[in-house]
Amino acid sequence: MDSPDSPARGVLQQLTSPPLLAAVFVVLLAAVVALLVARLLHRRPRRAAPPALPARALHWADHGLEGALRIAPILAALVTLGAGHYVLGAAGIASVVVDAAIRLLVALVLVRLGVYLLGLLLGPASWAHTRERTVTLVVWVVVGVVLTGWMDAIEASLNRVNILPGRSQLSLWALLKGLVVVSAFVVVASLVARAIERHVMRVDTLAVSTRVGVSKFAYFLLVGLGILLGVNAAGVDVTTLNVLTGAIGIGLGFGLQSVASNFVSGFVLLIDKSIKPGDVISFLDHSGGTGTGNFGWVQELRGRYVVVRDRDGVDTLIPNQNLITSPFINWSYSDQRVRLKLPVTISYRDDPELALKLLVEATGNHPRILRDPPAVSRLISFDDNGIRLEIRFWIADPVNGVNNVRSDVNRAIWRIFRANGVTMPSPQREVRIVRQARSPPPAAPGAVADVGLDQSAD
Repeated sequence: MDSPDSPARGVLQQLTSPPLLAAVFVVLLAAVVALLVARLLHRRPRRAAPPALPARALHWADHGLEGALRIAPILAALVTLGAGHYVLGAAGIASVVVDAAIRLLVALVLVRLGVYLLGLLLGPASWAHTRERTVTLVVWVVVGVVLTGWMDAIEASLNRVNILPGRSQLSLWALLKGLVVVSAFVVVASLVARAIERHVMRVDTLAVSTRVGVSKFAYFLLVGLGILLGVNAAGVDVTTLNVLTGAIGIGLGFGLQSVASNFVSGFVLLIDKSIKPGDVISFLDHSGGTGTGNFGWVQELRGRYVVVRDRDGVDTLIPNQNLITSPFINWSYSDQRVRLKLPVTISYRDDPELALKLLVEATGNHPRILRDPPAVSRLISFDDNGIRLEIRFWIADPVNGVNNVRSDVNRAIWRIFRANGVTMPSPQREVRIVRQARSPPPAAPGAVADVGLDQSAD
């Protein structure tokens, strides 16, 4: 009769058999080789790219080299496993473990390259590029489970877990399958939308705002369609989502009203072409005939907000609804020429005709001030502190700044006024102290009344 520990002894003997130990040794050797190759590639010096290649060829050559370096450790492990498989076969030793390891590494190479190409297609800021290793590991684990034949057992176990007990059966396996299918449809829809966006943005015959609008509309339409198709492909009846869509509609009417308003306002801005990437806008403050508050360049038109970068390099996110309901100045809308006004006050002792002439001369040498129409000077009013003058001139490039031109002209006015003896008065006030006569003290209680007042009763 066999002893109770005979099964355990059999398993231990099988695990310590020479064929299995030889296969494990080959797998460990392949892992060590992969680590050594990865460390050598990590320590390699960065060489500059040869300048002889053209820009586009160099671009794709860099991507190809980067992809080859990413899979180089895995390829080294595959070569080691292939050599071990050949040696074990020559020695007449079964290599089932080595064969399984080779299949898993081939799958890892394909998954690694696929995720890398997906990150390149979606862009450097996409989730596939920023989380490349995590996505690769998750997909490889799923593929490995399928290759090893464990998927049927896992599917049977997850199907026994019912998330919604009752008449409607929703198992954990159905939920995970639906998430995977929907994610796959969304990724494909995103790739198609990015391809359409790249093609549309290269059409120079369309306005920039029209190109951005078409790209955004195609992206949201295709992603939404991908979600619906993914839900349908996962086995969920789309007509059963009426309650969910009704709840979303109520949410848009109450809690998401501002989000929906900004989203619709973004499409309105794109359709009416009032603003586009590259425009220079300013809003919320007006002085001297031109807006100077929140002056910046439009960088992006997003679904909920507009990105405006000011001269300090700070990006301001302005909700689309604010640009619809509030006035703002678009310096690049039709004609970029704008007129600037600079007020100047001179003393009453100075000659205003000379000052008006000097103001025009102060704008004559500035490279950004237009000669047509020419700069003009005006006498505006006679104020309390002096004569108020004003110099008016035009510039054609407000995108390069407005206050810097004001500063240059003000400095030129200061220099030319000092050279010609024209003064700018400061506000003066006269304070006069009037001494009032001392009043007599009030009469004491019970004192005799003043003469001439009748104190008697009738």
